This record gives sequence, C-alpha cells and structure tokens, in this order.
Amino acid sequence: MSRSVLRVCLLLLVVLGRAATGSESDQDQGAEELTHPPGKGLGHTHWSYEDRNRWSEDYQDCRGTMQSPININMASTIFSPHLRAIQLSGYSLPANERLKLRNNGHTVVLELPQSMAITGGYAQQYRAVQLHLHWGATTGPGSEHTINGHRFAAEIHVVHYNTKYDSFKEAMVQPDGLAVLGAFLEMGPRDNPYYQELLDHMQQIQREGEEVWVPGFNIASLLPVNLKYYYRYNGSLTTPPCYQTVRWTVFNQTMMISRDQMLRLITSLRNDDGKPLQSNYRQIQSLHGRLVLASFQPAFFAPKQLPAGTPSSAATEEHSSSSFQAGDVLAVLFGVLFAITALAFLLYIHKQRNQNMRLDSPIKSKVIYTAATTENTA
Repeated sequence: MSRSVLRVCLLLLVVLGRAATGSESDQDQGAEELTHPPGKGLGHTHWSYEDRNRWSEDYQDCRGTMQSPININMASTIFSPHLRAIQLSGYSLPANERLKLRNNGHTVVLELPQSMAITGGYAQQYRAVQLHLHWGATTGPGSEHTINGHRFAAEIHVVHYNTKYDSFKEAMVQPDGLAVLGAFLEMGPRDNPYYQELLDHMQQIQREGEEVWVPGFNIASLLPVNLKYYYRYNGSLTTPPCYQTVRWTVFNQTMMISRDQMLRLITSLRNDDGKPLQSNYRQIQSLHGRLVLASFQPAFFAPKQLPAGTPSSAATEEHSSSSFQAGDVLAVLFGVLFAITALAFLLYIHKQRNQNMRLDSPIKSKVIYTAATTENTA
C-alpha cells in the first residue's frame, strides 16, 4: 500500500514539474513577443493587419482607453502656450554612417543611432530608436491619424525613448517612456529627394526579413521644416503590444512626395504570406475623454485655450507645407498692403513723369503699350 502511495506521489511531482516548466516557458515566450518594439523584433510576430480587430484578444493593452491613432478635431483642440517648438539633435547624419533598412513584415523600418535625440519640446530628453511608415493602397490613403476626419496618403513615425531609462525595453512600459513624432505625407508634383533616400532601396527588401544598409542623410528632412506647429496627446503604440506609454506629437504641416514615389512605397514590399504589404494602418480609436493640445491657434479653427497658469501636464506632459497658420495669413495681408502701396507710388511717379514730358515736348508722338502676358512661359 505504501509503495502505491509513493508511486502516485512521484507521478504527481513529475506532472507538476512539467506543468511548471511549460508555464515558465510560455511566460518567457510571451515576454519575448511583448518586448519587441515595433519594427525591432528579430522575427515576424503572429499578429497582422488583416486581423487587427482581434489584437485585443492577445494583447490586453490593445483594448485600453488611451489607444492610438485618433482623429484630431481641430475645433476641439486646446491651445497650450506651454508647448514649445520641437528641437532635434544629431539628426543630420554623414553619408559614411550606415543605417539598416528592413522589411519586418508589417512596414519598412530604418534603425537610427542613439546619437539622435529630441532635446526640446518635451519635459525630458528622448533618444531615437527607429522610424517607419504607414500607407494605404492604390484604392485609398493610409495615414493612421486623421485631421477633421481626413485621412492622408501616408504617415511617418519617428520613435524615441526617455533617456531617464537605460533602454527602449525598459522605457516602453513606463508611463512617460516613449515619444513619437508623426507627420503626414501627401502627393505633390515633384519627387522628394529625401524620401528617395529610402525609396531607392525598397526593391532590395521586398520580402519579410530582408535588410539593406543605406548611407546616412539628414533625417530631419523627412519631417516638416517648421517644428513649432503640432498637436500633442497621450496615447499608445499603434501596433501590438499597444502599450499606452506614448507622448504623441503630430505635426500640422505635411510632407510632399510625388505620385511615382507614393506608388513605389505602396507596391514594393510584401508580407510573410507573399502578399503586397498595403493598408498597414490601424483604425481610429476613441478618445475616451482625453484632451488634445495644440501648440498654435489655427486660422480657421481656433482651439480653446488653457486657463492662465495651467501647466501642460494637466492634459499631457509635455519641405512642403499644405496648411496656412495664423502667422502665414498675417504675412500675406501685410504683403498685399505693401504691394498696393508700392503700386500706387509707382503710378504717381509715372503720372508726374508723363505730365513733365508733355510740358517739355508737346509735339512728341503718343506711344501705345500692351500688357505683358500673364501666361507661365516656363
């Protein structure tokens, strides 16, 4: 009887040991997946944009109340004088510094050196990690954020982590761990030479996991020239694991690339199934009462203003443009007034000169002038 009991006990110990080992292995595997920053993992995780509605089943943060992307309703934004211009350091890279460009199965990723950082516009400094893009398909646009419900052709994200933490892995789970700079892309009449630095190599990384080294260039040229105008809100990563640790900066000015460049962006890459990598954007997420701050007062949609003395932390802690700001409108008005004044002065001088000429030479023949054509001869 005692031997039977002993055998049963030993069997139970073996079963429990195997279960414990399996559980630890599963936890390690789950941690491995969750600690891969977007675009930085070594392999292709099991999620895809085709099943984006089911992300929350495997990643609990994806069903949180501070998710990204969002629609930015300009009329509902709150002007915050505490928001200063974004300042960048180390963004101009020499050509002899090689950068890794990869197809990770979800997007194209350019890994960035730690010498690049955000040094102004946030309460802390943030070190660069990588940049990537989101785009649509030949049938429609694919930016992640929208402005007044309008979706742009594509969107660039430059990911940074707070320098108070030792690594991206540590920072990505902290409330103030990440900062992402976002800018919209639109189609224009000419090639953008800075985006061409990336697009020239897209054919070399068509399949998932392929990578190529590209020469360094001025990464800041991928963002708007004026970094004073932007929206700020607290949100999340837009891909699993959807950590709600991102201080978002979405610039109000857009970047222009040509139609051919856009076509190359949306048709060059393929995912792990061999299908075209397109429409790699997440649907708009609910604000759930979050405030969206603006560093400026739009000319046509004046945002509400924070009460005097209200710190920006109350809501959030802190080369082509397609939108006019209030300063731009004033500049145009002053320019028009100056032009009218100058024209009136020239007409006065011309009238006086004609009068003098008639007095001096009354017998001179009359000269007829024809207006110059206004057609563009270039």
